[in-house]
Amino acid sequence: MRMFMCDPFGRSDPDSVVNFGSEDIHEHNYIFFFDQEPIHLNIHTATFDEVLDRNEDLRIIHKAQGAICTSERDSDTVDELCARYGWKSYYYFFHGWAALDWYRGYDKTFLITPIRDRSPTKTFLAPNRIIAGERRHRLEMLYHIFKQGMTDNHISCPAVCPVENISIADAAKPLIDTYPDIQDVFRAQQLPINFEGETGHPMHSCWLSLFDQAADSLLYLVTETVATGRRHHITEKTFKPIAMGMPFVLVATAGSLEYLRSYGFKTFGHIWDESYDTVADDHERIAAVASLLKSLCDLSVTERIALYNLCRETIEHNWNHFYNGGFERILWAELQAMLNGIEL
Repeated sequence: MRMFMCDPFGRSDPDSVVNFGSEDIHEHNYIFFFDQEPIHLNIHTATFDEVLDRNEDLRIIHKAQGAICTSERDSDTVDELCARYGWKSYYYFFHGWAALDWYRGYDKTFLITPIRDRSPTKTFLAPNRIIAGERRHRLEMLYHIFKQGMTDNHISCPAVCPVENISIADAAKPLIDTYPDIQDVFRAQQLPINFEGETGHPMHSCWLSLFDQAADSLLYLVTETVATGRRHHITEKTFKPIAMGMPFVLVATAGSLEYLRSYGFKTFGHIWDESYDTVADDHERIAAVASLLKSLCDLSVTERIALYNLCRETIEHNWNHFYNGGFERILWAELQAMLNGIEL
């Protein structure tokens, strides 16, 4: 079997496709490990065509069966991709492994304020870097934050998207039909908004940061890579609050909290309203998250500290599950079952 992947990490264009197997035409089948990035057919079709073209010899000689392995579960996008290319699909939680690798050792540092020593004065920590293109849901969340006056929190927001290289007002244009005043709301802000001591918000995927802001926040507002459509795809971003001993609220696809719980973690539905996770409509789900945040922002500092203390048992469970082997054992069993189940 030929095996393909994208290299280096983070690339997903056709030129990044590499094959570490043989070019022997006696091989009959091939599999593409597209497990780092979410699938966007409007962006990645050329990459999938490249894999198909590189295996044209097998398809002609052996009527080869192709397959793709992703980090998306219950995904309409994966179903559409496989129907289009005639591929089988396989899944494992790549980003769980990435988080265990990237955040190892932080449980043995003095960078993170102990859970029991915190008295958070702010409601949430919300880093935002890429805010355009397929990450436009972050603009939507920021719109609600700014419009509802929730700026007295630890927030970052660029004036220009560092990847798409367009202003935040231009990036918001596709959302005007839903939010007619969205450009006015962003123009009213003094952008960029950076964290204290930083001139911007650099890429922090593979390490933890913002320790002071985390210790001063009731929760971490995770704006995930994917937050629209029917699919489960969460990344290392969701594990940052877990590794830093924080509660969290997810701006992600519907059912993401349930998906996370299926890996042994606990969430905070016994403390605040997590019904946003069940809202199917993407815009309504983000609005529900904003409503929850506003209700928490309206609390006094004393009330927020009391709420944080109620969260501590769940925080400690998640931290122990992440750092003491429970999560890894679930991932290892899943990975072995996936590999053993490949039939090509």
